[in-house]
Amino acid sequence: MPNEKLFADNFLLHDRIIKFIIPKPTAVMPSSQTSGIRKVIIASSVGTLIEWYDFFIFGSLATVISNQFFPKTNPTAALLSTLATFAVGFIVRPFGALVFGRLGDLVGRKYTFLLTLIIMGGSTFAIGLVPKYETIGFAAPLIVLILRLLQGLALGGEYGGAAIYVAEHSPDHRRGYFTSWIQTTASIGFFVSLGVILLTRHVLDSDQTKSIAKFNDWGWRIPFLISIILVGVSIYIRLKMNESPLFMKLKSEGKTSSNPLKESFTHKENLKMVLLALFGATMAQGVIWYTGQFYAQSFIENVCKIDFDQSRTILIWAIFFTTPFFVVFGTWSDKVGRKWIIVAGMLLATISYRFLFSQLLQVSDEKNKTEIAQLQQVKTTLTPIPNSSNSLRTTVTKNFYDDGMFISETKKDTLYIDHASTKPEIRIAKTLGNSGYWKMVFIVSIMIFNVTIAYGPIVSFLVELFPTKIRYTSMSLPYHIGNGIFGGLTPFFATLLTTIYTSDKLVGLTYPIVISLVGAIICILYVNEKNKKSFDTI
Repeated sequence: MPNEKLFADNFLLHDRIIKFIIPKPTAVMPSSQTSGIRKVIIASSVGTLIEWYDFFIFGSLATVISNQFFPKTNPTAALLSTLATFAVGFIVRPFGALVFGRLGDLVGRKYTFLLTLIIMGGSTFAIGLVPKYETIGFAAPLIVLILRLLQGLALGGEYGGAAIYVAEHSPDHRRGYFTSWIQTTASIGFFVSLGVILLTRHVLDSDQTKSIAKFNDWGWRIPFLISIILVGVSIYIRLKMNESPLFMKLKSEGKTSSNPLKESFTHKENLKMVLLALFGATMAQGVIWYTGQFYAQSFIENVCKIDFDQSRTILIWAIFFTTPFFVVFGTWSDKVGRKWIIVAGMLLATISYRFLFSQLLQVSDEKNKTEIAQLQQVKTTLTPIPNSSNSLRTTVTKNFYDDGMFISETKKDTLYIDHASTKPEIRIAKTLGNSGYWKMVFIVSIMIFNVTIAYGPIVSFLVELFPTKIRYTSMSLPYHIGNGIFGGLTPFFATLLTTIYTSDKLVGLTYPIVISLVGAIICILYVNEKNKKSFDTI
C-alpha cells in the first residue's frame, strides 16, 4: 500500500521536525497510546488526502478541461465556465455537510466517511470517461457538472468526519498537534494532483511537443482514471478502522442526538457558535487557503503567462517547503490557544497579498530584463490542410533575456491561396531562468506559510466549540460554507474581476483581502475559545 507508506514516512519526518522546533509537553503519553493515535491519523489522513486529490485534480487541469468540455470559440469564456463548474463542487459542499453530518451523528463517523470516499472516487473516475464537447455537445459539460456536484457532496461529509474522528481519539493537551495532520492532507492532495499531472505529461512521449498534444487530447484523463486505484487502497485501510470512542460511549449510554440538525441550528447558543465559527474563522481561513494556492497557480499561469510545467512545479516546491508548518502551528495552539494564531494568519494575508502578487508580476515582466537580441529564434512550419490547397502556418518566436528567461510566442493562422490569411491565434509562454524561478517559489511559499498559520489550528478550534452528540453536523456546516463557498469561489471571483477591470492585474485580490479583514475583525471582537479540557465531557 504505497500511499499508506508515503504518509507514514511523511508523518515520522514531520514529527521529528516538530519535536525539534517545539519542546515536548510535560504530560507524556504512553507509547502504546501514541502508536494507536498515529495509526488513526494515518488511516484517516490517507483517505482524506485521496479525496482532496480527486477534488482538486479538476482545478489543476482547468485550462485543459476548458478546451475539452466547452466550445473553443472563446477561450476566456471557456475558462470561466470551467472555473464556474469547479466552483459548483464547492457550493454544494455545505449540503453534503448537512446530509453526511446528520448521518455521522446518527450512525457513526467511520461508515459515514467510508461512504463519502466511495462517492468521491466513483465520480472522479467517471469524469475521466466523459466524451468531449465535439463528440456529444452540451451533454459533456452537463455530465461533468453533475459529477462535480457529487464530488462536492462527498467532500462535504468527508473532511468533517475525518477531522472529528482524529480529534475524538486525541488527548486534550495534544489535540492541536494530532488534528493538524488532517490539515496537511488538503495541501498534500493538491501537491499529488500537480505531480501526477506533470508525470503523466512527461511519460506520454519523450518529445515535449508531442507529449503536450497527447496530454491535451486524451492524456488528461489518466489522472482521473487512476484515482480508482487510490480509492480502493483507502477503502481497504478504512475498513480496518474502529469507531470513535467518544461516539461509541454516547451510543452505549443512549445519549446520541435523535435530530442533530434541529439541535444544531434551532438551539440559540449552538446556532450562535455555528455563525461565529463561519464568519469569525472558516470564511477568512477558506479564502486564504484558496488564494495562496489555487489562485496563485491561476495567476502565475494566466496573468504572468508562466509555462505550464513551471507554474505547477513552483507550487509543488512551495507546498513541500511549507507543509510542516501546519503541524507547527497546530502544536503551538496547544500551548497558547487557537484564536490568536488564526487571527495572525488572517491579518498577515490581508496586508501582504498585493505586495506578494505584485512581486510575481515583477519577476515575470520582461520589461525589467535585458533582451539578448542575437539569440532570437524564429521557426515557421506549414502543415497542408486535408482536401484543400490551403495550409496551417505555425510561427514560433523565442526571445531570450539576461536572467535566463525566454518567451515563446506561438502564432497559428490559416494561409489561404486566394485571399488573406486569418487573424492569428497567439499563445505566449514564459520560461523563467533559475533565479526568477526560485524567487517565485519563495514568494508562493510565503503565501502558503500564511495559510498554515490560519489553517493549522482550525480543526481543534472548531471541534472544541460543539458537543460530541452534534459535533459532526455543527462543525461541518460552517467549515464547508467558509471553505466551499467563500474559499472555493475565490479563483472564479478573482479571475472575473480581472476580466472586468482589465487595467489592474491585481484587482482580483480585492475579494480575499476584504474577506480576510472582515473575518479577523469578527474573530477578535466576538469569538471566545471554549475550555478544551471539557472536550470529552460535553
